[in-house]
Amino acid sequence: MRIVIAEDAVLLRAGLTRLLADAGHDVVAAVGDAEALLEAVEDHKPDIVVTDVRMPPTHNDEGLKAAVELRSRHPQLAILVLSQYVEERYATELLVGDTRGLGYLLKDRVAEVGEFLDAVDRVGNGGTALDPDVVAQLLARSRRADPLAALTPREREVLQLMAEGRSNTAIAQALVVSEGAVEKHTSSIFLKLNLAPTDSAGHRRVLAVLRYLEG
Repeated sequence: MRIVIAEDAVLLRAGLTRLLADAGHDVVAAVGDAEALLEAVEDHKPDIVVTDVRMPPTHNDEGLKAAVELRSRHPQLAILVLSQYVEERYATELLVGDTRGLGYLLKDRVAEVGEFLDAVDRVGNGGTALDPDVVAQLLARSRRADPLAALTPREREVLQLMAEGRSNTAIAQALVVSEGAVEKHTSSIFLKLNLAPTDSAGHRRVLAVLRYLEG
């Protein structure tokens, strides 16, 4: 495969270049910043990009932002992010759609050369390679973004009826359950939405409904 490498650490960039070349790949460019990465992709039309997240000038998330931009420009371009950490915002943006031909691996967890080369081959051929820690952090971010994600289907039904202004008695009648069951569901909803028990029941009910409407 034709590969562009983006890594600001000179020794690591040289090591990746040698490693991939020895495996039979054609490293058409090896660059040290995000701007050069964008230019290299336009110039060389590679099959896959292997990029770090932190690169000059700020050493924050330039590499990942460039990956998101490249995926937007070239949807068929395979991209493998190889980083020290998970940058949640742009990782979510990169992986939110079609994950074919995408990978995100943490450097510390790539213990073997063969494992890395397998990931390059898999992503380059349209597969996916995601580190379990990356998946866990993005799922946690998703749950934080949606306060209702932790609720069961029944709890969502109770909350929806609560939002309609129904009392526990009316909710019980609508769902054909006991009032005690509704009270248990309500308590669980308050707990999962982090509504403090020190607030009055009526106040927590209002807050729960607001969370439901926001969600």
